[in-house]
Amino acid sequence: MLFALASAILLTTLSGPGKAQAATDETAPAAFVSLKDVAPSILQDIRYYTTHNFVGSKIAGYDESLCILTSAAAQALAEAQQEFLAQGYSLKVYDCYRPQRAVDQFVSWAEDLDDELMKDEFYPQVEKSDLFTDGYIAAKSGHSRGSTVDLTLVKLPVTTTRPYVPGEKLVPCYAPAKQRFPDNSIDMGTGFDCFDTLSHTLDPRVGATQAANRMRLKTGLESVGFVNLAEEWWHFTLSAEPFPATYFDFPVSRASLSG
Repeated sequence: MLFALASAILLTTLSGPGKAQAATDETAPAAFVSLKDVAPSILQDIRYYTTHNFVGSKIAGYDESLCILTSAAAQALAEAQQEFLAQGYSLKVYDCYRPQRAVDQFVSWAEDLDDELMKDEFYPQVEKSDLFTDGYIAAKSGHSRGSTVDLTLVKLPVTTTRPYVPGEKLVPCYAPAKQRFPDNSIDMGTGFDCFDTLSHTLDPRVGATQAANRMRLKTGLESVGFVNLAEEWWHFTLSAEPFPATYFDFPVSRASLSG
């Protein structure tokens, strides 16, 4: 999700100069679609609709477990998915469009230094007071523009994994795959939303298999026009995003879509 400061720099570079604007309409522009309608075979595990995230609660604005993206981003993912399927893999998305109200909740949470409910899994080596200065939390996110997605790869055939149980013992997100929370994705070296430098896409400390898995994802998505955020192996933005300076706040729900 995060490393927001670096993300903002990257996205400004991609989109060029332009004054950022806030869009407060509760309905999405016609350019937004449900990914399920465009690429139904892409798996979805929308973490902010659940309690299994770094906050530990369902996040504001996630009214449904649904991936919404601009049509351009969704079509690019559909193209990438066909290539991955031919290789024996499927994409799985963790987060897509993110309402500004969700980002606002992240900021409020980060300011509450007493709330460290999920620290042991998501940021065990980072002081919560450093989340802003280290760039993990910021007041704006490229996700709110609709063409940024957090995702991974799952080996076919897909295997199911158990659900997260609130209150269960937490394991660091950088622990070996067999120890950390089970995820049916291939081993990327860390879990999703791991606030740790080991999440950097090209971190040399990950094993050869994990590095190859990251490069498989990166190469496949770059071939259809996405750019990876170097600090997060899971984070990709469509380089030709249609709303480079607008941050939306409509809820994540079918009702928000025009069509």
